[in-house]
Amino acid sequence: MINAVERKIEQYIAELDDRYVSLLYRNLPHGKRLRTKLILKIAGSDLKVVKTAATVEMIHAASLLHDDVIDDANTRRGKVSVNASEGNKTAIMIGDILYSKAFFELTSISPEVAKVVSNAVVQLSLGELADVELSKKFHTNRDAYLKMLYQKTASLMEASAEAAAILVGKPREPYRTYGRSLGIAFQMIDDILDITADSQTLGKPALHDFVEGKVTLPYMYLYEVLAEEDRAYLVSLHRKRLSADEALWIKSAMKKFNIIEKSYAEAKELILEAIELMESLGEKDLSNIAKAMIEREF
Repeated sequence: MINAVERKIEQYIAELDDRYVSLLYRNLPHGKRLRTKLILKIAGSDLKVVKTAATVEMIHAASLLHDDVIDDANTRRGKVSVNASEGNKTAIMIGDILYSKAFFELTSISPEVAKVVSNAVVQLSLGELADVELSKKFHTNRDAYLKMLYQKTASLMEASAEAAAILVGKPREPYRTYGRSLGIAFQMIDDILDITADSQTLGKPALHDFVEGKVTLPYMYLYEVLAEEDRAYLVSLHRKRLSADEALWIKSAMKKFNIIEKSYAEAKELILEAIELMESLGEKDLSNIAKAMIEREF
């Protein structure tokens, strides 16, 4: 039924009656459609469910367009980003168009679903702003980091699961919790892969997050265990274009202190909680989605 969601998005884009927007949207990388999978597994595939998934995916695409502008990203999933090929103004406006069309279509689905999803977009925007602020200097504010992960990534995953539950009359809270845990773990693993995966797999340079100023969980754990001199060196590398030796020093230090394993264990704990919750409700498919994330690769 993912194809039905893709067709619905294509219909929404066609209704805009703008060839340039249609062309740019067709060239966007679509990713794994994880939010769509959650919605369909929870709520089935009637028209309101398909519409909900389509609007969520449009919102997600819009957020990535804006994110690439903020990060000065040249690629997105291995393809040239819209801001790199068409300019920041075009990327921002395409994002705004997708947001606006999604909100318009949400009004025809359900007031409660529209409320849940639109609130997630508020959280997502707050998370994007927090990410910008946190990236200005090296920090070890774990609470701020986790709040930002929730807002920027997990809030829309949480809303997807909750909205799907609303559509079919399932209890909202367990699905909301599942989506939140999955979203936070997803981003934690994403942060880990930025360190462990190669550039070709990532579709962007390795260690890109740290160069861009993002201090993720592995860097916080590393800072905690380093001697004072090495702490100062790590901080000096923040927001710096890394040489091969500097990148190797970071990766070697991570390996020496088992930082990746420690960070991964924290993400895995959230995933296992999500698995247990869904299995208690007999939601085997949702449990399997969470299990697949444990070994996630790009």
